[in-house]
Amino acid sequence: MRLFLAMFTMLFFLACDKPTPTSDTHTETTDSEIPESKTVSDHSGFAWQTETFADLGILRYQVPDFEKLTLKQKEYVYYLTQAGLAGRDIIYDQNYRHNLTIRRALEKMIENYKGDKSSRDYYDLETYAKRIWFANGIHHHYSMDKMLPDCTKEYFMEVANATEVKLSEEVINAIFDPNYDNKKVNLDESKGLVKGSATNFYDSNLAEKEIRDYYKSIKIKTDKPVWYGLNSKVVKGNDGKIIEKVWHAEGMYGSAIKEIMGWLEKAAGVAENEKQAKALLLLIEYYKTGDLKTWDAYNIAWVEATDGDIDYINGFIEVYNDPIGYKGSYESIVEIKDFEASKQMKVMADNAQWFEDNSTIAEEHKKKKVVGISYKVVSVAGESGDASPATPIGVNLPNSDWIREIGSKSVSLGNIISAYDEASGPGMLTEFAHDEEEVERIRKYGGLGDKLSTALHEVIGHASGKINKGIGTPKETLQSYASTLEEARADIVALYFIMDQKMVDMGLMESLDVAKAEYDGYITNGMMKQLVRIEVGKVIEESHMRNRQLISKWVFEKGAKNNVIEKVVRDGKTYFNITDYDKLRTLFGELLNELQRIKSEGDYEAGKALVENYGVQVDAAIHQEVLDRSGKLKLPPYKGFINPILVPETGEDGKITNIKVTYPDNFKEQMMFYARNFSFLPNVN
Repeated sequence: MRLFLAMFTMLFFLACDKPTPTSDTHTETTDSEIPESKTVSDHSGFAWQTETFADLGILRYQVPDFEKLTLKQKEYVYYLTQAGLAGRDIIYDQNYRHNLTIRRALEKMIENYKGDKSSRDYYDLETYAKRIWFANGIHHHYSMDKMLPDCTKEYFMEVANATEVKLSEEVINAIFDPNYDNKKVNLDESKGLVKGSATNFYDSNLAEKEIRDYYKSIKIKTDKPVWYGLNSKVVKGNDGKIIEKVWHAEGMYGSAIKEIMGWLEKAAGVAENEKQAKALLLLIEYYKTGDLKTWDAYNIAWVEATDGDIDYINGFIEVYNDPIGYKGSYESIVEIKDFEASKQMKVMADNAQWFEDNSTIAEEHKKKKVVGISYKVVSVAGESGDASPATPIGVNLPNSDWIREIGSKSVSLGNIISAYDEASGPGMLTEFAHDEEEVERIRKYGGLGDKLSTALHEVIGHASGKINKGIGTPKETLQSYASTLEEARADIVALYFIMDQKMVDMGLMESLDVAKAEYDGYITNGMMKQLVRIEVGKVIEESHMRNRQLISKWVFEKGAKNNVIEKVVRDGKTYFNITDYDKLRTLFGELLNELQRIKSEGDYEAGKALVENYGVQVDAAIHQEVLDRSGKLKLPPYKGFINPILVPETGEDGKITNIKVTYPDNFKEQMMFYARNFSFLPNVN
């Protein structure tokens, strides 16, 4: 289950017009000329997109109103940001056991190479390093496939030798052998979910069944279950018994965690109020001990700390990188409240009970009382770990269902969404929209529709429904399908309710044309456009992609009798045109009921059937058509961000007098800065 929505992957809600085809392993550029890098600037000269390479566009975001904060608030933001960056190495090691060795080798090569840096060979080498920085490792951030250098092995080793970089044969195989540890997260059960995945959460000699049996053996039956396994690596001891290497100050990742704790202690000293300080002290205690009950206590305190202008996310949180859904990836986001936008959206959280009561899910699956939902639009001041460079646009936490009965926090990352909008172009929209009416509707209402869908997904979707008494958590009952099904459930909630007159009555939109724009974009994306992100011949493996195709193909099939969505072929191009928005909404409501039933009852077989039948397989002809059409547009399919750098200014006494926001000029500059200043783990952990 993923209740914190990593909308880094939910690109539809962000902008449905950004992708173009490329290989996830190679960049498809074979000639000797260095590809042109494309920038996008506004009238003031601020570069929203600083560069492009491989399949990536690198963006920047501004931090509006930072100067309006008090000095104490600025310090609070600064310390929280530093704490996040202090754990940056952790995500690399979590993603793959050789990542830190490879990353540092490339950083040394780039820093010290004295040869020709204008050659295509060197460009390909540096691009490989940039791709690793972007993905937090050698596997693609989205497809999970291993990325191979476009430069030759001979050239790579030539530069390595010239810079005195020594690599073991195993590491060299990890870099160049396409079959060696080739998938970060494998969801094909026939290959073994654990054995087929390169993530560094489990010993390679462990089988999935052994791990699940271990956690079953230590599970305590309670209505307040801890998230067993969230913060550990599972290994076999010398006696053959399973043990956990817990991530805490005196355990695995201890040197980085101590750095995180030091900055969090500084943050606690300048917190805006007592509730914020209490939560931070509990987070520090959790990092100190690794105790998951303390983690739960922290989450409760964090949920209850709703006053103040500054908030943050920090910890081992999302389980998408674990093929069996136990282990949390390290991440950090620091947020500043957008007062005006939050005021506008607060009405949605205030009406959470109405949405629950009027949902299409069965009465026995509805919450009688929806409590403690807070929703804010925020500006990001810094991100790290699994949240960067590919970033969410919306967040809903905590992930524990029983804590969500106490309360939850939902945020929309407003300045991230704005940056995407500033850097986006119209190409994919005009290429795949059925007609000019659809284009104009999306141009007029698409931005608002994205924001409202994100809010509904986060605030209402993830917080809705309940699990039947005695049924285990989704990671136990739905297993490897849990993440896809949870994201589908939240998407469906958003799709169903955005077409409700209630949205107009609440003053959130002027007409249901906003919903029509959202429906148009979602179906086109789920049926076609998102296919630019996978290679020819492959199935869909990423959970968010599976979720979007599942929904789109299900309603297309169920509505075929009434031609709710028609497939149109014109001038050799395929389009999907919605003919009846009301009937489509009814179908969304039917699917919502089934998705909630599956979660509430823990119906593994029904969940598996939905995902496998609708979310995985790809229409080969449509896929090739999408690649051909989008390829002509030459747009990067993936985008992520350079973070601002917060620079403290001090007086003669050494005390901070101000915090200045600076914006790095390029991606390499920031990554090399991080390498010099935030590298606290050994290569092997």
